[in-house]
Amino acid sequence: MRSWTFAFVVCAATAIAAAPARAAPQLVHFDGFGKQSLQGFLFTPAAPGKHPAIVALHGCAGLTDKDGTLSARHADWGERWAAAGYIVIFPDSFASRGLGPQCKVSEREVKPSQERVADADSALRYLTDQRKDVDVSNVTLVGWSNGGSSTLYAVEPKNEMDGGPDFARAIAFYPGCRVPLESGKWSTRVPLTILIGQADDWTPAQPCVDLGKAAKPDGPKVAVVTYPGAYHDFDHPDLPVHTIDGLAFTANGSGVAHTGTNPEARADAIKRVMALIGAPPKP
Repeated sequence: MRSWTFAFVVCAATAIAAAPARAAPQLVHFDGFGKQSLQGFLFTPAAPGKHPAIVALHGCAGLTDKDGTLSARHADWGERWAAAGYIVIFPDSFASRGLGPQCKVSEREVKPSQERVADADSALRYLTDQRKDVDVSNVTLVGWSNGGSSTLYAVEPKNEMDGGPDFARAIAFYPGCRVPLESGKWSTRVPLTILIGQADDWTPAQPCVDLGKAAKPDGPKVAVVTYPGAYHDFDHPDLPVHTIDGLAFTANGSGVAHTGTNPEARADAIKRVMALIGAPPKP
């Protein structure tokens, strides 16, 4: 277990422009492990009082578009969760360290099992230690792709928070499951749900299915949901299916993989996620 000292600097900054009647995230800054300064986007619901919360980890493409605004998938989920009464923080593991997208970088400075686990814990500490409007007993960890892989590592017993609130549950969208599976040592300390497309040729589904089967029967539940015909990024609000080349890691090593929205899988994932966190689904 880790015993870290976190000092947080709450720094609400410019609100990002958003469509009318939609939640607008704020740019916040807080201290991470060691001397690392982190930035991220924070969604808050309109109603007063204490709220459940979500720590959301972006994928290898990063958190924002080229103009620095929150990318469509993250904005879609953030707005949805805030409308359901959740406080949501998206820590930016790459921009905080002066890095851009990492999907085509094989030697990465920020690793899912190390820096990104620390960032997830830092975001949790920020929510539970510095915000008085968070229900510390109900914080969910969610991650996509590289952030999904980070989620798998963050919930391992060896990474349990020491002396403070922990995540209540975790949800991983299309994570890379091969390395945790092949280690033969992976387990989770909180209930975990993995959502992945059966046709995913970037991070394949089968290792995740096998990881779920290998989970300790007397431990927290690991549920793996696979979607026929769905590729990577199936939950994106509006991304036509296409291929990307030059990727550092793919299922067959070619560097080429499909990505794009699958409306049926997206609709089911929204329904499942909202049910898992205890919130009513929004259209």
